Amino acid sequence: MEDDEGGVLKEGFLVKRGHIVHNWKVRWFILRQNTLLYYKLEGGRKVTPPKGRILLDGCTITCPCLDYENRPLLIKLKTRTSTEYFLEACSREERDAWAFEITGAIHAGQPGKVQQLHILKNSFKLPPHISLNLIVNKMHDSSGGIRPSPNMEQGSTYKKTFIGSSLVDWLISNSFAASRLEAVTLASVLMEENFLRPVGARSMGAIRSGDLAEQFLDDSTALYTFAESYKKKISSKEEINLSTVELSGPVVKQGYLAKQGHKRKNWKVRRFVLRKDPAFLHYYDPSKEENRPVGGFSLRGSLVSALEDNGVPTGVKGNVQGNLFKVITKDDTHYYIQASSKAERSEWIEAIKQLT
Repeated sequence: MEDDEGGVLKEGFLVKRGHIVHNWKVRWFILRQNTLLYYKLEGGRKVTPPKGRILLDGCTITCPCLDYENRPLLIKLKTRTSTEYFLEACSREERDAWAFEITGAIHAGQPGKVQQLHILKNSFKLPPHISLNLIVNKMHDSSGGIRPSPNMEQGSTYKKTFIGSSLVDWLISNSFAASRLEAVTLASVLMEENFLRPVGARSMGAIRSGDLAEQFLDDSTALYTFAESYKKKISSKEEINLSTVELSGPVVKQGYLAKQGHKRKNWKVRRFVLRKDPAFLHYYDPSKEENRPVGGFSLRGSLVSALEDNGVPTGVKGNVQGNLFKVITKDDTHYYIQASSKAERSEWIEAIKQLT
């Protein structure tokens, strides 16, 4: 089988943009030394042979990639023949881990390049020809700037804000900083000079830390705003379809998992987000643009357990087996979920158990 060339460097779910029709679909990706393979999923398992392969020799990688405003966690690959691939991860950590491994595979023949990846420049000075005003003006630019939008933190909605990690992405993409560490330092300086303001508990808390590099949070839960547009607004009732309380807790864990549907019993990959205080597990459809859950449930009084690995467990439809677990909610709804490895299943079960 051609799937067996060289060892697997990394594997897992990513959301891929289609070539002909630009729709987004979840695929199972396997990274090898010179190729990135991707597979379709049916009934919780990958369909062989691979649906496609991306040859990494001569490939260029862009990360962060800001081509899609509603998909901030993208990696863009451009092959030697100029074919572009857009791949979306479920978290910034996961995106950066994929980008790191893919970059390593692209430069596998040049150890010096790989070594450079490991070295973070600690000394950061703004180039003499770039002023903070220039950066801020570019941030406000209607086409290539940062677009503030309403964001929620702990039940309050803040108008015209942006998240810390998206500012870091933007500074790197616009070549104002070469690494995340540099971008964080630069963002802290922008804050010190009163161009930016922290909004909400998470980012306000970080200001009190003494170290400049830790004052600005490269984090998807920390909110910031342009200093002159700072107005707090609690969202009106009609804007709250999902109880804001459900989504107000800090994120404990997130990732792609397969879930069995309640009515048609078909398996679909969803991005699961586990929050605490209050404890909720929500799931999102990764093929959709809008960032609101398609479902979720409270974990109070729920039970979570691993299912048998040999044979198809009761309640599971189709030939789906391995790495399955089940959550039974307080009102006796059964959720059947499949992780992509035993280790991942244990991590999820442990994390959920701590919140039940």
